[in-house]
Amino acid sequence: MVLEATMICIDNSEWMRNGDYSPSRFQAQSDAVNLICGAKTQSNPENTVGVLTMAGKGLRVLVTPTSDLGKILACMHGLEIGGDMNLAAGIQVAQLALKHRQNKKQQQRIIVFSGSPIKHEKKLLEMIGRKLKKNSVALDIVNFGEEDDGKTEKLEALLTAVNNNDTSHIVHVPAGPSALSDVLISTPIFTGDGEGGSGFAAAAAAAAAGGLSGFEFGVDPNLDPELALALRVSMEEERARQEAAAKKAADEAAKQEKGEGQPSGSQDAAMTENVNTATSEADNKANDLMDDENALLQQALAMSMDDPASSHEARDTDMSDSVADDPELALALQLSVQDSTKDVSSQSDMSKLLADQSFVSSILSSLPGVDPNDQSVKDLLASMQSQSEPQQKDEEKEPKEEEKK
Repeated sequence: MVLEATMICIDNSEWMRNGDYSPSRFQAQSDAVNLICGAKTQSNPENTVGVLTMAGKGLRVLVTPTSDLGKILACMHGLEIGGDMNLAAGIQVAQLALKHRQNKKQQQRIIVFSGSPIKHEKKLLEMIGRKLKKNSVALDIVNFGEEDDGKTEKLEALLTAVNNNDTSHIVHVPAGPSALSDVLISTPIFTGDGEGGSGFAAAAAAAAAGGLSGFEFGVDPNLDPELALALRVSMEEERARQEAAAKKAADEAAKQEKGEGQPSGSQDAAMTENVNTATSEADNKANDLMDDENALLQQALAMSMDDPASSHEARDTDMSDSVADDPELALALQLSVQDSTKDVSSQSDMSKLLADQSFVSSILSSLPGVDPNDQSVKDLLASMQSQSEPQQKDEEKEPKEEEKK
């Protein structure tokens, strides 16, 4: 891991208000600065980062080189935008701040964000570059925003003057849909020299490249062991679930093949036997239902036609079964028979009373408004006597026939 002290020079000129970089040039620059500061401090605990502005009322050192990331990020809030960028003065002040670093073993590096035109001459920038090279100061340049004819040439000349063993870099970022920080993630300015950096820088660079970092699941176990373990356990559970599902599907397929492999003759015989059994059962049920329906129909016809023989037999059979099972029903039947006997005797007494003319005449004369000598009343009494006489004769015949038997 490289041990170094870094000063970041921010362009806060009027040109940073433009919106050709989402959401604006200054905001895109701030996001990139925050990302670089995090990468530098995470790659080595002893690394330090400082920030200064190159425009406004004058150059201003927001924070001297420090390893406190919270302090570095806090200094980015509330910055004023205005004026023109003074690139030469910004680089010289950054070099002076690095010269007074506490740990002299740290390598020196300056990162410059240039998003506005450069008014300095090319020769002045080359002289500043040679001075940086003499003091072993590396320089990284981020060229974005304005692309006039002389800006790119001046920055290339500055890089050529300061570069020593490819320790300095320049990145040109044109305006477009890609964020400034996303473009810088995959560049040496972000990852550092050597094998592409380590720690936070390597993880972020791998994420920008689509997660292909060489680690399982794209996560470095050294940075986040809990996440790596959770992903590994989840993958193993998913693999076990898929294996169980595949085994179940194979077993079902084997059972289906065995079922299809049976001889067709045995299948036909089994099917024929099942069909015959089902048919015979259906016929038996149909016959039973027909017998029951016929019996019920015959009983209903007999009752409707008032057939004495059939109704009497059915009643006797039903009565005997019911009486044998229920003594209360037997008592109720006995009472009903007594009532019917009383009705018959009352009918015979009534017929005798109608036959007594004196009794009927006395009854009719006692009724108000009824004349016993009226022809209609006499006809009514005659018809009632004629109806009661056949009944009385039938009742007298029945005991005689029974005595003969």
